[in-house]
Amino acid sequence: QVQLVESGGGLVQAGGSLRLSCAASRSIFSAYNMGWYRQAPGKQRELVAILTTGGSTNYADSVKGRFTISRDNAKNTMYLQMNSLKPEDTAVYYCNANHRAGWADYWGQGTQVTVSS
Repeated sequence: QVQLVESGGGLVQAGGSLRLSCAASRSIFSAYNMGWYRQAPGKQRELVAILTTGGSTNYADSVKGRFTISRDNAKNTMYLQMNSLKPEDTAVYYCNANHRAGWADYWGQGTQVTVSS
């Protein structure tokens, strides 16, 4: 089992920045592809960014150039640096860990990000 705990959400004005953190209960980054997803009210959950076990990254077009996904192996923590935030970035952000062989999939509880105009 893996527990994922997100933190760092909050209320920010448009153009501002936030950094989300996702702390894993144990060392998993060598075996799990990590991702950030978000879900806005009335919308489906969508992929924001992915960080593979090999260190490759991929971003949704809507956040490219503004968001950066990273990890600290020593701290078992993944991050999402969000810059130039827009009101349309408002959502609950979820951390995901997906085993590279498909054996397991874990989600955090989510953290609310609200961007005011």
